[in-house]
Amino acid sequence: MSDVSVAAALRSAASLVVIEAPGGCGKTHQGAQYAADAAANTESRILILTHTHAACDVFAARTASSRNKVEIRTLDSLIGQIASAYHAPLDLPADVSVWARTNEDGYNRVAVKVAHLLDKKPMIASALARRYPIIICDEHQDATAAQDQIILSLHKTGVHLRIFADPMQRIFGGRKAAVIAAEIKRWTDLKEQADAFEDLDTPHRWADTNPALGAWILAARTILRDGGQVDLRGILPNGLHVIRADNVARAPGQYQLSTQHRAPLSQIMRPLNSVLVMASHNETVSSLRAFFNRSIPIWEGHTREALDRLYHDLHAHNGNPLEVGKTAVNFVSGVAAGFSSTGYSCLLLEEIEQGCIKRRRNKPATLQSLGRIILEQPDHKGVGRFLVTLRTLTKEDEAFAAIKIDHSREYNDAIHFGRFDSPDEGLAEIVRRRAHSRAAIPSKAISTIHKAKGLEFPHVVVAACDRQHFGDTKAARARLYVALSRATESLTLLVSHTDPTPLLRI
Repeated sequence: MSDVSVAAALRSAASLVVIEAPGGCGKTHQGAQYAADAAANTESRILILTHTHAACDVFAARTASSRNKVEIRTLDSLIGQIASAYHAPLDLPADVSVWARTNEDGYNRVAVKVAHLLDKKPMIASALARRYPIIICDEHQDATAAQDQIILSLHKTGVHLRIFADPMQRIFGGRKAAVIAAEIKRWTDLKEQADAFEDLDTPHRWADTNPALGAWILAARTILRDGGQVDLRGILPNGLHVIRADNVARAPGQYQLSTQHRAPLSQIMRPLNSVLVMASHNETVSSLRAFFNRSIPIWEGHTREALDRLYHDLHAHNGNPLEVGKTAVNFVSGVAAGFSSTGYSCLLLEEIEQGCIKRRRNKPATLQSLGRIILEQPDHKGVGRFLVTLRTLTKEDEAFAAIKIDHSREYNDAIHFGRFDSPDEGLAEIVRRRAHSRAAIPSKAISTIHKAKGLEFPHVVVAACDRQHFGDTKAARARLYVALSRATESLTLLVSHTDPTPLLRI
């Protein structure tokens, strides 16, 4: 369908308009332009709901001239605001955002409670509908069942909904087949409920950079969606490079190439000023950081999984030196390389358990001094002091030079966390600051595919295209498509010789 027909549907009197929008086909342009036009013709505010802070940034830039009439926020933040206003009847603490971040499946549990509240108390949804008569939902394929129910509750009370989604960018994580099937059915049902349904299918992202690559990526999307294999044989578009290279690392989760197979990759990457290297698994991303001699940083995104675990464990073990020591060790192991059990953590925990009273020299003495920090202050403040001292040691003490902090922002957040009177206050302030600062991604970065959603880079490398990282599942097909569609000029695939992904035909 044409851009013109999509624009007309958005501006029609239809109450529910659903747009299927593959990445790079102008979804953000259409949504932002419609928001600006709608804002110019109403006294009410237009609400744009996204699933990531990165997407908020993009929409904010595209609607800057209408900033007084267009409000942009994540769907989780809207749900959190509702939950905070009614936290007592929902049996939640006043600071809902901290509770959601630090409890297992917390955000979804909050959404379930809010969905039930809006169902029982439609006047709350009606009040929101009066404030936001038009709501634009971005990347709705990532909405949970509860989030979807909340959006439809608002629609029932009069909100005009404009929903954009790409089912092929739904990254399912570890969800079971029955759950995946239910999510796919929800999208099908939503399309059937819509007053108007349209497709975006023009590859605008590549129009000025590499149209042939854009056409190939959209064709690959269709093949992956329909259960086929993307054919890498024959003539490929300019800018698409396939390197046959096996992972020769012996340790599980590591990634390494032989000198012979690394050479063509180096030749492609050497002249690039901007490149995104992606992999499916966190362990592979960490290994790629070492593979590139730590010259390319890891893109940490806007979530802090290790920090959330640190907060939760400190709450559970506050005042217990040994358990707080284990918590600190687990955090460092999650955000840094080289903090091995044999080299550091076992002796550190042994010292804490024994009270740091033995006479030590050299490196054991330094580890003992770290243990004393935890013994003296077995709480979030002690862990903050521990992390500051450890970071200094990695720079100044040769015995600690093997420790490399790969997730520097998360490490800094944990240090900052320790400067507040309470863990709750610290985490709440860190979350608030991160939401407003929204750090930009560096020109060269390594990222998981999940954290790269919503980004686009001139040059992209997809590492480890093997069966371990991309099996023949709906989730793997979605991950592969998301990875392919980030590239605007060139795309390099590192495909295994001996065990290639079954999603590619070699």
